[in-house]
Amino acid sequence: MLAIAAVAAALSIPRVSWQYFGLFTTLVHELGHAFAAVLTGRIVHGIRIHRNHSGDAVSSGRGVVGPIVSGVFGYPAPAIVGAALLWSIVNGYTAIALFAGGVILVLTILVIRNLFGILVVLASAGVSAALWFYASPTVQGYALLAIAIALLVGSLRGLATVIGVHTSRRSQLASSDAYLLFRRTGVPSPVWLAIFAIVIIGCCALALGTVLSR
Repeated sequence: MLAIAAVAAALSIPRVSWQYFGLFTTLVHELGHAFAAVLTGRIVHGIRIHRNHSGDAVSSGRGVVGPIVSGVFGYPAPAIVGAALLWSIVNGYTAIALFAGGVILVLTILVIRNLFGILVVLASAGVSAALWFYASPTVQGYALLAIAIALLVGSLRGLATVIGVHTSRRSQLASSDAYLLFRRTGVPSPVWLAIFAIVIIGCCALALGTVLSR
């Protein structure tokens, strides 16, 4: 576990590696928006991923609940996926998790609307395919554990970034989901930031509990 944690840290902490793995975290973030939109009856028109780790998921539909739910589940998405992935591996569902992730990545190509985003999805799907076809079950488990932990760390990093936008880089508020939710609902941004934090920290605690229980 220490070796796996070291690999996860190497993916998600140093700037050199984060510039690549962070794009995957952004993809998961935008998929969180998209899945939440679909679950509330909205239609997803497209997802874009950009080199600076920003992105957007465009959806439409009736009602006021859908946009709010979709807006909430961006920053927590990497933590939710990371915790679910870790739970699946620990409980013997590595192959199912790997297969489901690969299918989701392939389907995501249908809604990506920019070339760089397509490259990010193809690279992610390529890693998934390589693990599926060439890695042993043990290696698959180790790799997915590292990715799960890296996603959890990435979610904490994303939370710190968006809090930093609200405290010291307010010129970038337009990029914050919390600010966009405030504009849509009138509920202050700190409330949405607190919701993000509760979900993310809760997922990290759940993941830690899953590991310690074994």
